[in-house]
Amino acid sequence: MSPRTHHADDAARANEHHWSTTAAEYIEEHGEFLGDVNLMWCPEGLTEDDVGLLGQLAGARVLEVGCGAAQGARWAARAGGDVVACDIAAGMLAQARLLGARTGIEVPLVRADARALPFATESFDVVFTAFGAIPFVPDPERIHAEVARVLRPGGRWVFSTTHPMRWVFADDPDVAHLRVVRPYFDAAPYAEYDDGVLAYAEFQHTLAEVVNGVIAAGLVLDEVVEPRWKAGNTASWGPWSAERAPFVPGTLLVRAHRPARQ
Repeated sequence: MSPRTHHADDAARANEHHWSTTAAEYIEEHGEFLGDVNLMWCPEGLTEDDVGLLGQLAGARVLEVGCGAAQGARWAARAGGDVVACDIAAGMLAQARLLGARTGIEVPLVRADARALPFATESFDVVFTAFGAIPFVPDPERIHAEVARVLRPGGRWVFSTTHPMRWVFADDPDVAHLRVVRPYFDAAPYAEYDDGVLAYAEFQHTLAEVVNGVIAAGLVLDEVVEPRWKAGNTASWGPWSAERAPFVPGTLLVRAHRPARQ
């Protein structure tokens, strides 16, 4: 039994509970950086306003997967999209409702596992996620497959996730800790336990696994971005920091699409 298989059954429940119970604390800590109506792709500070990876959203049917407090979904709605947002954690959706009421931009919210999306086949023009879902499951290929199913032909899939190179280095933002501490191909997740019960899990996915998962879902890979640290970004987020950024990438950002019918 592989390390990923061993944790697969428990990871979704553990992470659902973790993100629900820490949602308010998370927004208090990172809310200013993320913004209330903003699509922040990564701790490096790259926003959708910077890169335009989603394309024109006016009149498009849009889904944010693993939406957290739905900051990105509200940005997409303000850009003219017909938006739905989903997340597995009820606590995060509660924060999304609070921020929606505060900003006056409210989008439909659905509680769902990204590996089993409760939406009709070919019902969206654009699907995206900014560090939602993919780092927290052992089988992200299921997410890519579900996204491919709900995308219309020609539809776009854009996601950011932990860069696989981040995992080989110590989990510390200080440059002094840039030393290899685990094998790149180590499939064992980072896991936290509470009285012997899995409470949180985050999974390493190699570059090959990320790319091949997209291809296996029948999607076409269009662009891969390794964001540089944005000038003026003073945030420090776990092992991400301005000091460490020049030495090792922290984020992998991918744009793909479902082929149009011939």
